[in-house]
Amino acid sequence: MTDLERAGDVAAAMAALDRRWFLPPEQRAFADQDRPLPLGHGQTNSQPSTVVEMLRLLHVPVGARVLDVGAGSGWTTALLARLVGPTGTVLGVELEPELAELGAAHVAACATPWATVELARPGVLGHPVACGYDRILVSAAARELPTELVDQLGDGGRMVLPVRRTLWLVERDGDRVETSAHGSYLFVPLR
Repeated sequence: MTDLERAGDVAAAMAALDRRWFLPPEQRAFADQDRPLPLGHGQTNSQPSTVVEMLRLLHVPVGARVLDVGAGSGWTTALLARLVGPTGTVLGVELEPELAELGAAHVAACATPWATVELARPGVLGHPVACGYDRILVSAAARELPTELVDQLGDGGRMVLPVRRTLWLVERDGDRVETSAHGSYLFVPLR
């Protein structure tokens, strides 16, 4: 798939899922603004241009197995579900119980049964599975590259996450892990 085709897929997913529906009622009037919006509990719904860049870097193929860390209200999980299609799977994990419940309801209403949002397990970063994930999206800033998440990345996998204020792309090829930086962004801290 070319970068142009991938950008088209991301744009189509963004157009199909109105950000407004994933926001608290008091924030919906601001949904068209390209800025992060508060979800409560110290969490935000990332600004659309940042989400587009993250999804573009992630190169999500149809049929992929994807982990969405910091799923919030479910918007990125639902976008990822559109990209992987019914032959893929997307698991969103969220630390805040009320947001996890809200995100799960939003994703369920999108009629994409291959995608879910769950409450993150206490003391566990991500959600380890056998063979790892093809793609991992992290929507909160780590202080340093979290080895726990790198270990959950399958062979040939890609992860996009902010480390401090820099957006990183992490690529795994067997035991080799390569990272590259892709601009400055502000995110809530990864907990």
